[in-house]
Amino acid sequence: MRLRFGTVVLVGLAAFAGCHRAPATDKLLKDLSSSEESDRIKAVRWLGDRQREGPKVVPALIESLQDVDAGVRRSAAIGLGYFGAEAESAIPPLEKAQNDTDVRVREAAKVAIARIRGEE
Repeated sequence: MRLRFGTVVLVGLAAFAGCHRAPATDKLLKDLSSSEESDRIKAVRWLGDRQREGPKVVPALIESLQDVDAGVRRSAAIGLGYFGAEAESAIPPLEKAQNDTDVRVREAAKVAIARIRGEE
């Protein structure tokens, strides 16, 4: 009986571990164009962790600063901050985002600019 229980636990853990695999960058970039707000938010949040793919991701996050949803804009600003100096081209759009109608977007843009400039 003990062997069966252990086997079931191992199989369950393996299945659970596979459920949280990160989506491919290209799929996330496509999801930024989704009509579903939740898809766009998930995509910008995942893309913020793709520092190794900066040349591909930074322009997409910059574009997401223009999204109709404040949550997407905020997440895009936060994500850009994670890229540091590699996201230098994002400073002008982030400066514009400091005038956003949503206070959370304005604050995220301010923090992102500081990170990109190495001030934080």
